[in-house]
Amino acid sequence: MSEHDDGAGQAPASGRELLTPDGADALRAYAAKKREQADRLAAALEDIAVNGLPDPADCTPWEELRERKLTELHAQRGHVA
Repeated sequence: MSEHDDGAGQAPASGRELLTPDGADALRAYAAKKREQADRLAAALEDIAVNGLPDPADCTPWEELRERKLTELHAQRGHVA
């Protein structure tokens, strides 16, 4: 059996419509990605709780992070007039 119950052969719960197999797989993949992101955030917060805040001199300014992300998004989507 797979790591999750895909509900095959079962009727949907009252008032619900079953997803297609591809739709259910996509939703599970999205949930796994979000779970991974939440785990990374929790680890960072736990590190701060144990070790305190990092020295601002060792941190990347938010403006630099913003520009890096905007450049990444631009490259993914191409130029938009």
